[in-house]
Amino acid sequence: MSASVLYDVPGPKARVRNRIYGGLSTVALLGLLGFIVYKLDDTGQFQAELWDDYEYSNTHERILDGLLTTLKTFAVAAVLSLALGAVLASARLSDHRPVRWLATTVVEFFRAMPLLIMIFLLFAAVFTSEPMWALVIGLTLYNGSVQAEIFRSGINAVPKGQSEAAYALGLRKTQVMTSVLIPQAVRSMLPSIISQLVVTLKDTSLGFIILYEELLFVGRAFAQQTEPVNGVYAFIPMVIVFGSIYILLCLALSSLATWVERRTKRSRKGAPPAMPANDAALVADAGQGG
Repeated sequence: MSASVLYDVPGPKARVRNRIYGGLSTVALLGLLGFIVYKLDDTGQFQAELWDDYEYSNTHERILDGLLTTLKTFAVAAVLSLALGAVLASARLSDHRPVRWLATTVVEFFRAMPLLIMIFLLFAAVFTSEPMWALVIGLTLYNGSVQAEIFRSGINAVPKGQSEAAYALGLRKTQVMTSVLIPQAVRSMLPSIISQLVVTLKDTSLGFIILYEELLFVGRAFAQQTEPVNGVYAFIPMVIVFGSIYILLCLALSSLATWVERRTKRSRKGAPPAMPANDAALVADAGQGG
């Protein structure tokens, strides 16, 4: 039996036991899923008539309007959160202690603040007539703080010898960051950045709390306003339709991230610019010395 860093590789008996546990878990999950489907069918949620309202063009227009509103909100919040994250990360990496303390306080505060409470407070106290901006600012503050930690961790993950070699060449800190550290850190940061953008996209659904007419608000209002069939409102069709839209949006964003990552690896633009031979030799010598 061989061992790895984290755990011992299971032997024959352990593998058999794990297969049994896996089979039992699968059966239990299938049984739970079957029970849920049975209860929903028993309450009439799978009646074909519940889907009739989704055949009208007016319904399609309402869904499209909600989708466009969600995408617009996400686009603004994503850009602002990335910009805020870059600023806060730079402040946390500053050589000036007061700047680092202030940035750390801001990051930790907004990361700890529940996003739903933040959005509601912004709407109730500041953006009473502009629910979009209450949602956008709340998403920006929270996700920008998380992105700041992603940026900072990615930059700190670059070997110190790289920055020491750059300083040895006489580069200023700004030049070291933009020419040496950030180009190397982007590749490792990209998956985490995109993952947080997916979270931002999903969190736009919190806008329904402040009556902002994004996709989830449209779906909920549509399910409540349609005529019930045999006393049953069309909540399950709403969950299936609008949930599928959210899933497709997240999958599309993840696919875009995968494509960008592959393009970055193949493109010379994703790598630090090449140095002259003499400068490269100096960097190599300084890096070995560091």
